[in-house]
Amino acid sequence: MSGYATHDVLNQPPEFTGFNAYLGDAALRDAVGVFGAAWAEGRLEACGARVGAAHVQALAREANRRVPELRTHDRFGNRIDQVEFHPAWHALMGMIRADEVHALGWTAERPLGWTAERPLGWTAERPAAHTARAALSYLWSQGEAGVGCPAAMTFASMAALRHAPQLLEKFRSKILSPGYDAAPVPPAQKTALTVAMAMTEKQGGSDLRQTQTSAVPVGGRKYLLTGHKWFFSVPTSDLFLTLARNDAGISCFLAQGWRDDGSRNFLLLQRLKDKCGNRSNASSEVEFRGLEAELVGQEGRGIATILEMAQLTRLECALGSAGLMRQAASLAIHHAGHRTAFQRRLIDQPLMANVLADLAIEAEAAMWLAMRTAAALDAGEAALFRILAPIAKYWICKRAPAVAAEALECHGGNGFVEEHVAARLYRDAPVNGLWEGSGNVICLDVIRALTREPEAAAALRAEIALAAGGHKALDDWLAAPLPEPTEGNARYLAQQLAVALSASLLLRHAPPAVAEAFCATRLGQGNGYAFGTHPAGVAVEGILQRAAVQLPG
Repeated sequence: MSGYATHDVLNQPPEFTGFNAYLGDAALRDAVGVFGAAWAEGRLEACGARVGAAHVQALAREANRRVPELRTHDRFGNRIDQVEFHPAWHALMGMIRADEVHALGWTAERPLGWTAERPLGWTAERPAAHTARAALSYLWSQGEAGVGCPAAMTFASMAALRHAPQLLEKFRSKILSPGYDAAPVPPAQKTALTVAMAMTEKQGGSDLRQTQTSAVPVGGRKYLLTGHKWFFSVPTSDLFLTLARNDAGISCFLAQGWRDDGSRNFLLLQRLKDKCGNRSNASSEVEFRGLEAELVGQEGRGIATILEMAQLTRLECALGSAGLMRQAASLAIHHAGHRTAFQRRLIDQPLMANVLADLAIEAEAAMWLAMRTAAALDAGEAALFRILAPIAKYWICKRAPAVAAEALECHGGNGFVEEHVAARLYRDAPVNGLWEGSGNVICLDVIRALTREPEAAAALRAEIALAAGGHKALDDWLAAPLPEPTEGNARYLAQQLAVALSASLLLRHAPPAVAEAFCATRLGQGNGYAFGTHPAGVAVEGILQRAAVQLPG
């Protein structure tokens, strides 16, 4: 019986590897040019080749399959509180650090160069460095999303640390270093540092006012913290920002993972979370038992201080989800371009083409919205960024799971097995909607911006109106007053603003086929809630040609 094959493998697409994720993304290249970051195209092209390479995709697969393991004690019984990662994780961390996803927005800036006019930083020599960095982050979310979390928090930490100039001066060069140093030793002994944050507690969740961790002063700006944190991602970080309560209220603190004497700070890892997705990245539950920490900013102003960091990580959530949507759509288009059914390629069948075009439009709209939010940092548009960050975070993170699910279905049952990248994207898709505030929390923040910060609302309306006259559906939207902002309609308003701004961006910057289809189906009366409901007349073929990624050869 041996020696006889039961079947030949036919009608399967080639592996979706060996491509350049930047050169193959016409929409992203357009956005980089529109927002003034063309000077970074060389490094973006190099990054795009890296994340599309077969060996990097293999590393991502291994990092998610061989999940982190907690080691509370060594073999002698000493408490060590360390996490063991698969070597693939460390390899990917080295790559994303080398690409400066954690740093590029700040490295071209003059040291400590924040001003009142440009509160989140300005790159004088490279005026679109935040845009370039955002494009790198978007690309890396298609390589491995897990390593994007430590890169995002390290990047965003600069917004909080500016409230502690002495700490920023002490650690800045190592935080922004393009190197990667995984050694579990004090910051002084390392060449590069990662930064995290630990805010969430069981009783409060997103309500940081319920923080119960206590802070006891021990002299100067130094404190000992005692309490419990329910979610702490990347607990192996060298530095982390956290919240604790003292006599003045809730304050922000910076702690080292390892003390200067080489011992673990008084941080006990209780367990690692067994998460639905984002499995390569360690998220933990921890206890502080006299954790040594230093005050950041004013006493009693901790929530406001750390939320400046959270505004930047919300941008990262939007970029990560937009990149995931792009990857999911690209995989589906690639599959449909090589798979036949009923004597025709799937991509040539009108109904499947309609679905794929819809996915491509949704992904491109998300990319433009996220990149415009990043560009607001470069332009010093503080009021606009204030409202764009939560809008982009909410809407893009809400759309990502729907796109991932529809794209998975395009692969049939093969997409639902763990070997397939589509399955990992499906599991990863919800996480950005949870991090840095779930949907309701984010939408309430949008309402606060609309009602308490008229300059933010005015800046957003002016931005949307830049495309006035471009499409009747948008003109009708601009002519109609928004309903009075209330808690009950917060999601409706956030959605309306996100879709209108996306339409405006596409009308100004995308090909007419993409913009027309988006406006007709998202701003107009609509044709249903499922993907693939474009009416007759939509230029589906042109949309798919724009979105398709060509493999070498």
